Amino acid sequence: MSEGPFSGGCQCGAVRYRLHETPVNPHICHCRMCQKAFGSLFAAFCCVPPDKFEITRGEIAIFRSSDTSERGFCRNCGTPLSIRDVDGGPVYVAIGSLDEPAKVVPAVQYGIEGRLPYFAALAALPGDVTTEQDNPERTAAIARTNHQHPDHDTESWPPLGGFPS
Repeated sequence: MSEGPFSGGCQCGAVRYRLHETPVNPHICHCRMCQKAFGSLFAAFCCVPPDKFEITRGEIAIFRSSDTSERGFCRNCGTPLSIRDVDGGPVYVAIGSLDEPAKVVPAVQYGIEGRLPYFAALAALPGDVTTEQDNPERTAAIARTNHQHPDHDTESWPPLGGFPS
């Protein structure tokens, strides 16, 4: 795993955070609860002690997904950001919400009883880049009207002057 700094946030930029130490236990979880929470085939996490997790902008909304766990997300855009035991312990941070997720490489899989049977075959699927060469006008429109927060801290968000129209 690479060294920090480690910062991240939600898709819309309403919530930003910083990790004040290198996260540990990078992993993916295949349990059904994580699949539903992320709307995906699995969730990827790493963790830090609570005193090393700092919210630098906004506030994380909480959904108590069980009597023992609470999941943090952005109330504005819905980005999953964290999970932790209600009784304390580390903050598990969503690797995909980090500004540089490639710095944190999962080293183990949990919840493999929920792993979908085709998961191992996914890397062999044909692939393509996201240039959308078949529809350059749509690609240009998306680029012009992108409301996604950049992968770095900003002094303010949305940008001064608002989003492009």
